[in-house]
Amino acid sequence: MPLLEKIIRFSTSHRRLSHVLFWLVVSVVFLNRYDMQEYQYPEKIFYRHSYYISVTIIASYFISYLIIPRLILSKSYYVVVLYFLIGSYLICVLSRIAVIYLLEPLIRLQPFGQESLWVIATDLPKLLTHYFALSFSTAWLFSFIKLIRDQYMSQQRTMSMGKEKAQAELKVLKAQLNPHFLFNTLNNIYALSLTASPITSKSIAGLSEILDHILYRCEGPSVPISAEVSLIKNYLELEKLRYDERLKLSFVHSVDEELAIVPLVLLSMVENAFKHGAGENVASPVIDINLQLRSGLFEFKVSNSYFPAYRESSSERIGLVNVRKQLELVYGKRHQLSVSTENNIFVALLIIDLRVKDKTGLTYENKVSFSG
Repeated sequence: MPLLEKIIRFSTSHRRLSHVLFWLVVSVVFLNRYDMQEYQYPEKIFYRHSYYISVTIIASYFISYLIIPRLILSKSYYVVVLYFLIGSYLICVLSRIAVIYLLEPLIRLQPFGQESLWVIATDLPKLLTHYFALSFSTAWLFSFIKLIRDQYMSQQRTMSMGKEKAQAELKVLKAQLNPHFLFNTLNNIYALSLTASPITSKSIAGLSEILDHILYRCEGPSVPISAEVSLIKNYLELEKLRYDERLKLSFVHSVDEELAIVPLVLLSMVENAFKHGAGENVASPVIDINLQLRSGLFEFKVSNSYFPAYRESSSERIGLVNVRKQLELVYGKRHQLSVSTENNIFVALLIIDLRVKDKTGLTYENKVSFSG
């Protein structure tokens, strides 16, 4: 973690202590104002130093907590400028009054003359060249540091809100996906039960295994690819019971390493192939599934036959729309989901660049780039 980030986090979690430490550092730096001869009178240095720090603190918090927030949020900059001029003038006047009527009686020998309040308030050149410069010299540094801290905290809040929003949307998409899958599968089992098929109980057992995976193993943002492969196998076995020998099914998978992937999107693509392919082709449905993972590049291709007469007017099927949204939330530009049709074959191709983290926690550059 960079040093600046550590300092900002410390100042956020220990706000009062960080302010005290800052002014202690400023106080030490301010000691350079005095020469060696002045150190012969430590009580006078104490009085002067207390005055300098007090005035600087007032000016710093005036700029940081009153002027800058109004400058950022206000629609009328003229009003903010007016506040700044009035406030700065009052701080300078009070600073000079404190010098003449409080500080000088403590550090100067009597008798000496004192300016009237009218002279103090109307001597603008003196207030500007000396007291304004003295009072606000550190205020700009303090305000700059506070702006950096506020900007960092704002970015952290934005990132946190973005993650929470993405997680909430993913939960919504999963909630849409699971009932959709369950509805289709229960319809399959219902059709078997109407014919008193002996494989009904086997179908229920297969569904139970699938629901166990969905309900208890997909709570996290990602799951091992091997778990998704097992889920697809269970689903295909369940569909085989329904279609018997009429279904021409092929599932080829090759994985060279165990990586994680967002759960259930692969199942949704397979499910769509059955719903819009095999479900509409009662004669001899054909579904080919190919899954490959090589050197972090994941490819998942689902092909199914279909009847054009039964094809929806929309180019996107509802399941693939959900998949596309979920992939966009998780992988962004590191993925591509394309669909195509040719010779009554519908093809959905998913490519994901699953970047691998090195020991430092950094990610390598994308191994593939997608256009569009």
